[in-house]
Amino acid sequence: MELMEGLLTRRSVRKYQDKKIPREVIEEIIKAAQYSPTAHNRQPWEFLVVDDKEILAHLRHIQRWTSFAKDAACVIFVLGDIERSFNRTKDNESWSFIDVDCAIATENLLLAAHAKGLGACYCGAAPMQRVVDDLKDYLQLPEHIRPFAIVPLGYPAEEPKQPDDRYNPDKIHWGKY
Repeated sequence: MELMEGLLTRRSVRKYQDKKIPREVIEEIIKAAQYSPTAHNRQPWEFLVVDDKEILAHLRHIQRWTSFAKDAACVIFVLGDIERSFNRTKDNESWSFIDVDCAIATENLLLAAHAKGLGACYCGAAPMQRVVDDLKDYLQLPEHIRPFAIVPLGYPAEEPKQPDDRYNPDKIHWGKY
């Protein structure tokens, strides 16, 4: 699939076939995510792949918009290592690029899944602190690991509807706003 075609046709998929994804395909998708840019090249992301149906079904109790995850072949959790991220807490400044870096990795992951003929859906964890805390507890994550995204993944059971043209030249500003 050509890059522009993938960018313009990727859609969230919430219905999956009952079919396992080969481990090497999942590894290729995560490899694409790991090639995403990060602030100061810190590469603070981690990925947790879970295919336990009991865990996938329980996710809806942690993040309510993941009820369809129970039917996915697996879920990839995009996690951020707070200790590795580019951040600052000094001189009256406090910020971190952890969520930005994880967001970019998640988009690469979604596009790679689409290119492999898989369906996926981005479901947020961060910045919802209750979801972050509950996932950390449920998945028994170390304190320095921050859940960012929940990505159900599988072979699509239906073709998602393509939206009308999203291109809007009125949202482009040249030289000044």
